[in-house]
Amino acid sequence: MSLNYKYSAFPFRGKLKWPNDAKIALILTLNLEYWDMIKDTNEPYYAGGPAVLPDLLPGKIADFPNFTWREYGLRVGIWRLFECFNEAGVRPSCTINAKTALERPQLAKYPDDNNWEIVAHNYEQGELLTNFNGDIQKEREIIESTLKVYKDFYGRSAKGWLSSSLRGTPNTPQILAENGCIFYCDIMNDDQPYLIDTDSGPIVSTPYTNEINDFTILTRRGHTTDEMRDILIEELKVLHHEASKNKTGKMMNVGLHPHVTGRAYRIRAVKEFLDYAKTLDGVWFATREEIAEWYLKNGKGHIA
Repeated sequence: MSLNYKYSAFPFRGKLKWPNDAKIALILTLNLEYWDMIKDTNEPYYAGGPAVLPDLLPGKIADFPNFTWREYGLRVGIWRLFECFNEAGVRPSCTINAKTALERPQLAKYPDDNNWEIVAHNYEQGELLTNFNGDIQKEREIIESTLKVYKDFYGRSAKGWLSSSLRGTPNTPQILAENGCIFYCDIMNDDQPYLIDTDSGPIVSTPYTNEINDFTILTRRGHTTDEMRDILIEELKVLHHEASKNKTGKMMNVGLHPHVTGRAYRIRAVKEFLDYAKTLDGVWFATREEIAEWYLKNGKGHIA
């Protein structure tokens, strides 16, 4: 099985006209993730991203340097980021594992209390859907268990999904559409939304990004705080120019992790980027649900 979406070269598409003539739909994604301390395996425990210490231990042995490095984000860093977004008056989109709600309810409740978007993000961060590639029933079980926790905790159904480490399978969009989701974030091949067709109807691709992402910029590539700010600004500046020149709306996602940009010496990159974004005309601080609902109603003819 393969994903069912059309190839579309950008110059040959129809125009997107965002609400209020916005040029850029800008999504700031905070990843509120939960990791088990140990796994019942002798294999290294892949916890959703590179480790701060590279010599990984077997999953059944507690790896305190790597676990507590990540846990700093849940205990301290995320609250620094929450304050940053409150001061900026910008609503982020928060991705949340089911176990974040079950094990860290204070953390999971905060975005809901502030009317921010909350996106279902797998049951536990270290459990990848690709581990069950070809076992659609097991994948369905994980997705539906996650969506049930979301509904029980928030009192409403999830509208969309981001897989842990973006490791979805070709079956993932179908399972999500069966369960009433309208957007899917794993496919990172565009600056605009588009439709993925399933047997249960279309689901809107609202691309996440591994490129405009604090993990890639700061942890994998070793850029400084200033360089991260400048990379974010440059990306937005170019997309804004292209949207203006081509008279079509674009979107930009920024992926943020509380144990990375939630550090005291890095938070300035986020603050200064938000300050810059608010100076541009036509920047729509959007949620994925808003984009998906708009696109389902207005995106006909965009990609023929």
